[in-house]
Amino acid sequence: MTLKEAEKEQSKSEQSMSFSSSVAATGFFGGLFWSFIGYLTFVFNFSRIGPALVLMPWALPDWKNGWLGQVVGILAIGVLSIGIAFLYRLIFVKINKLWPGVVFGFLLWTLVFGLFNPMFPGLKPLQQMDINTKVTTLCLYILYGAFIGYSVSYEYHERTTHEGESIQR
Repeated sequence: MTLKEAEKEQSKSEQSMSFSSSVAATGFFGGLFWSFIGYLTFVFNFSRIGPALVLMPWALPDWKNGWLGQVVGILAIGVLSIGIAFLYRLIFVKINKLWPGVVFGFLLWTLVFGLFNPMFPGLKPLQQMDINTKVTTLCLYILYGAFIGYSVSYEYHERTTHEGESIQR
């Protein structure tokens, strides 16, 4: 085996996870992490909305309003975040900057609390929410969008840069 072949094998083993798998993992763990932070903001009364919000459109028993509903909401947001990460990949992946993720997070917040608000029974309209809930959830969505966006774009640019280097060798 020549040195070039050994380098190619090492490069393949280092990049064993495909880009799509990386996007899915980023989405899932980003959703888990940021919805857990959202749960903490709910517990410490920074926000009146916890991760169980995602369960509100479905007619489920009263457990969805307790701690179990919050835990299931965190897991559900983790799964939904996989699709959100792929949406970001589709739209903004080639821009390796922080700002597209921030804008993406703001747009997600606008969709959830503006457009999709009627889908969530018991959720007050945006104009009637208290300022703490608005600011806290907006900040969480912006941080979530920045995390997803920058992670996906960075991974994309790392892979395209390393592929370009191996082609030039």
